[in-house]
Amino acid sequence: MRRVVCVSAALAFVIGALAGTMPVAAQTVPRSLEEGGPDASLKNRKNAWTVGVVGGLITGTYMRFADELAKALDDGDELRILPIVSYGAASNMDDLLYLRGVDVAVTQSDVFEYFRKERKTPNLENRVNYIIRLPASEVHILARKEFQSLEDLKGKKVSFGPAGAGSSLTGAIIFQRLGIKVEAMNINEAEGLRRLRAGEIAAMIRVIGKPIDVLAKLPADSGLHFLPVPFTKTFADYYVLGELTHEAYPTLVPQGQRVDTLGVPAVLAVFNWAKGGDRHRRVERFIERMFTNWEKFQKPPFHAKWRDINPAATVPGWNRYFVAEEMLQKIIAASARAPAAQPGGSDRGDLRQAFNAFLESTGTRNPPRNDAERELLFREFMSWREKR
Repeated sequence: MRRVVCVSAALAFVIGALAGTMPVAAQTVPRSLEEGGPDASLKNRKNAWTVGVVGGLITGTYMRFADELAKALDDGDELRILPIVSYGAASNMDDLLYLRGVDVAVTQSDVFEYFRKERKTPNLENRVNYIIRLPASEVHILARKEFQSLEDLKGKKVSFGPAGAGSSLTGAIIFQRLGIKVEAMNINEAEGLRRLRAGEIAAMIRVIGKPIDVLAKLPADSGLHFLPVPFTKTFADYYVLGELTHEAYPTLVPQGQRVDTLGVPAVLAVFNWAKGGDRHRRVERFIERMFTNWEKFQKPPFHAKWRDINPAATVPGWNRYFVAEEMLQKIIAASARAPAAQPGGSDRGDLRQAFNAFLESTGTRNPPRNDAERELLFREFMSWREKR
């Protein structure tokens, strides 16, 4: 019996060492976990400054934006961001309107069309606002080569992606506006691509920032190509001009050519909580921290798309949340008043100081008077900063 006990003890020691559970060095725990107290007090503290941000599919860019907001802004019990995996950009609007615990959502500019026309959601513009406009995602319509235009897809089977994903919404809008009736199917990317290559469907749609890794790695003999989606006044309300290039998709776009398509601006949306309420108090802190820590998003390991964001850019058909508008005005005014940063100084990487240096270089000292001037000024600033 003694031998069995000794062997068991030795085995436990080895297993513990391999598992890293030996009490040689205590595990470091967050400070908030060390603070005890009555359950009611702990519950209040944990929930006082939480903000739920619904992102999207776990493999998508939108979910990464939500995750990186948490990485940049989390401050223990003073502000905790809860990134939430969801069904996609279209369902995120539903969550923002009706799901408990959701205050902010990454969605698309064109979701308003569906909720206005199909869902008949009342007073939408006042219930949901935006904080900033995020980078546009390109519309990818991948088809077999016997189909040369969107018109050729009439009556054919087309995968719009999973129900609730941004592609399911944008795809429906595109074909509806062009008057092209297709047999829409809701299939995920992997299955859609398999069926497309097997000839079971004619095309598939994805709405995501280029390049899509799995499409960029398709072999040259796949028999697939992108269909153009020309930008016309039909799409001028919610969309911008986009393109798919050989550099992004070397086997799908011939060298020296491009495929015109639509860009769908993403939106960091917020529920329009009334001033003074508990939920307003939380999103106010979230927005303030986001703007004052903006320089964090401009550097690795954060997604390169953050550097393409113009914080002053407007979203057609949407209203900016008043807290975001106030913060934007404060930062611009403070930047215009602040003394210029010295070249090579310790604040060289700071976005505010860089903006001030830009104002000095252009001789612009007065804050912009309206949205159009603000957007133009920020666009010029970001271009100037990139060149430097």
